[in-house]
Amino acid sequence: MGNVLAVCTSEKKGTQKQNRHSAVFVEDWGIEGDAHAGKWHRQISLLSAEKIDAFRKRAAGKKAEGTAVPDIPYGAFGENLVVQDIDFAELPVGTRFHCGSVELELTQIGKECHDHCEIYRLMGECIMPHEGVFARVLAGGRVSEGDTITYMLPFNAAVITVSDSGAAGTKKDASGPVLCSLLEQNGYKVVYTKIIPDEQDLIAAELKDIADRGVPCSGGRIRNELEKPAAGCIPVQLVLTTGGTGFSPRDVTPEATLSVAERSVPGIPEAMRAGSLRLTPRAMLSRAAAGIRKQTLIINMPGSPKACTECFSFIQSALVHGLAILTGNAKNCAR
Repeated sequence: MGNVLAVCTSEKKGTQKQNRHSAVFVEDWGIEGDAHAGKWHRQISLLSAEKIDAFRKRAAGKKAEGTAVPDIPYGAFGENLVVQDIDFAELPVGTRFHCGSVELELTQIGKECHDHCEIYRLMGECIMPHEGVFARVLAGGRVSEGDTITYMLPFNAAVITVSDSGAAGTKKDASGPVLCSLLEQNGYKVVYTKIIPDEQDLIAAELKDIADRGVPCSGGRIRNELEKPAAGCIPVQLVLTTGGTGFSPRDVTPEATLSVAERSVPGIPEAMRAGSLRLTPRAMLSRAAAGIRKQTLIINMPGSPKACTECFSFIQSALVHGLAILTGNAKNCAR
């Protein structure tokens, strides 16, 4: 979630955009009165406020050295929206943004600059080509300074809790809901959850089924039945399991995961263990694994809510990029 700090437009192409503080977004066109609006894929440009602030600091250093660097107001890089607390360049093509009634879809990351601006000539760099992103307007409305903007990644996720007691109904699932909340807070759409016992064959069959066939597109997100999904299922790009990664004889989630994975991804559990080792030496006892089957990434998470939260924070940033590459959502990157 981010906050809109500026809404900028320019009446003519090739001129610096000015902060108008508020503007009307028109479906499949862009911003009213903006020269770059039109029937194309780059109707709106977005830039992170933090990247502009970092550039301003570098410019201040140049000024201190005697270079006549101009002031850098919002809009100087040709951006329509300046947003705080969202790193746009890390999001994949297909990400949806919501700001009130306005909905945008990310269509391109960065762009090639053929005619360098004054800022580039003086600084030797410009952040828009590699930090800015572009979007088209899916639904119109007004956007103003101070508005909140949220995003949803183009990835569906499933959470599988592996627990004998949870499957038997004698213990409440605590870590599964935590993972669902973490995923949704970070822009994923959780389309499926399930609790299954610590049986390797059942775990493997569930993971294989999700990766190969997807999950039912109706009947809610929780499916406790064992029947196969019907035709017209929702594809799932990310599966997080929780539980069954320790030393107990019943802890077989890693074995089930690796038995269905077509490619191993050892770096993800290694990163979780490395981060967790800074908190507790018992992290070395985790046997969590990760792997890819078709276009689905499967990751074993710990069985406790606290450990799930910690481990997710260690991998989330790289996870988005990895899924974008896996699913082809990064192919239009123009960095």
